[in-house]
Amino acid sequence: MSAPAKAVPMADGAQTPARLPPCAVLVLAGTRPGGDPLLKGSPVPTKALLPIAGKPMLTHVLRAVLAAQGLGPVTVAAQDIAALRSDPAINCLAARVEWRSSSDSLAATVAQAVRDAEGPLLVTTADNVLLTSDILGEFLDGAGDADLAVGAVERSALARAGIGAQRTWLKFRGGAWSGANLFLLGGRHTLPLIEEWGRVEQQRKKGRAVIGLFGPALLVGAGLRLLSIHDFATRAGRRFGLGAKVVPLSRAEACIDADKPDDIVLIEKIMMRRAQARE
Repeated sequence: MSAPAKAVPMADGAQTPARLPPCAVLVLAGTRPGGDPLLKGSPVPTKALLPIAGKPMLTHVLRAVLAAQGLGPVTVAAQDIAALRSDPAINCLAARVEWRSSSDSLAATVAQAVRDAEGPLLVTTADNVLLTSDILGEFLDGAGDADLAVGAVERSALARAGIGAQRTWLKFRGGAWSGANLFLLGGRHTLPLIEEWGRVEQQRKKGRAVIGLFGPALLVGAGLRLLSIHDFATRAGRRFGLGAKVVPLSRAEACIDADKPDDIVLIEKIMMRRAQARE
C-alpha cells in the first residue's frame, strides 16, 4: 500500500494528515496499431477527432477533467499531437493541457506518465465521452488511497437506467461488470504491474500471458464465479504487493465509450437527455 501522509501539527495540538499532491491526469488519445474501425470512411486522421454531438470526442473528455475538483495537471498522449491541437474546439482548451507523444504501447505510455507524476495518476481515454466531473468525483472518492483502483459498472445499473447498450461483461460471483475506462495509479510503486502488463501486450498468445500475470488459481476462481469482482481485485493486487480495488459507479452510462457506430448513436441520445434535463 501507499505510505501514509505524515501528520501535520495544528495550532491546538491536534494533528491532521498532510494533503497528498493533486492527482495528475493522463488522457490516452492515440490510435491503436492497425487503425481503428470507426475511422473507416472518415476524413479525420485519428479517433479522438471523430465528432460526437458536433465536437471532437476528445473535447468532451477534456471538459470533464478540467471541470473536476482536486485534479492536477492534465496530459494528452497521442501519436499525432499536431492534428489534435489544430482542431479549433480542442485548441480552445490547449492552453490548460500538456501534450506528450505516445508510442503504440499503452503500457509504455502510462508507465512514463507514472514516472513523471509527483503523486497519484488518473488515467482515462479520449473515447470516454460521457465522462462528467460528477462521475470523476464518485470514482476518486471511492478510490481513496488505493494503490490501484478501477472504475466499473454492474450490469443491473444499465437495466435500471433503461439503457440497452451492448457491452463486454466480466462475470463474477454476485454480478457482471463492465469497465468505465477510469484507472487510478497510486504512484511509482505500481510500475512493476504496468511493466508486466506491457509484456502481456507484446505476447502473441495473450491468454497464456494473462495466466502468468494473475496466476491460474485466481483466474479459475473468477471463471467459476467463486470470487466477487472485489475479491478478485484484492487478490490480484496482492500478487504485486498492491492494495487494489474496483470502484462501483452509480451512473450507468459511465461504462459506455465510443467503440462502434451504434455506441455513437446511443451516446448522442444520452447527451441530448442530459441537455434537456438542464433546461
